[in-house]
Amino acid sequence: MISIRNIHKSYLNGQNSLHVLKGIDLDVAAGDMISVMGASGSGKSTLLNILGILDTYDQGEYILGGVKIKRLNERKAAQLRNRMLGFVFQSFNLISFKNAMENVAMPLYYQHVKRKKRNLIALEYLDKMGIREWAHHLPNELSGGQKQRVAIARALITQPKVILADEPTGALDSVTSLEVMDQLHEINKSGITMIIVTHEHDIAARTRKTIRITDGLITDIVEN
Repeated sequence: MISIRNIHKSYLNGQNSLHVLKGIDLDVAAGDMISVMGASGSGKSTLLNILGILDTYDQGEYILGGVKIKRLNERKAAQLRNRMLGFVFQSFNLISFKNAMENVAMPLYYQHVKRKKRNLIALEYLDKMGIREWAHHLPNELSGGQKQRVAIARALITQPKVILADEPTGALDSVTSLEVMDQLHEINKSGITMIIVTHEHDIAARTRKTIRITDGLITDIVEN
């Protein structure tokens, strides 16, 4: 599903260049569930942004579902993201003035699905997440766990091949974190590939494989 070879990424920091990724090689099979760990500044979030076609890379090769990802224009990148990828973030990234149903339905708006149909589909996904009764509540009326379930439903609604999750339990208490991981496991069982960036060892232990990044390089791969 994902193959990256010799990926390098640098950022300009004033007059200096900061070399963040220094030759990353990684293969992720369809249906796999992996975690990515590393200290702050190690490059794990940069890697996730490249995998999510949210950032470019300077050198190397990235193939997603058989498509070579290199210098796509924004329209083509957006189309590929919308078709192939779903995102779950630590901060939920919900639109504050839209209710849960409208937040979940938003990706279908960009696929030009009519409002009535996309809202009905959104309700189905909220139901799968066990929070359909909260469909008409605004984000500030939801708990952290409910917000993350809304975010997961939003990530799923386009039926992506891969879900990229950046610290999905980072803003949650321990009990809610385990409940969210249970949801992600169920989603993974349906065949959706999952890549989770986390700093929590107990969360990483619940994935099939843990990849550790140190100073821009993969230094360890552990089967869980």
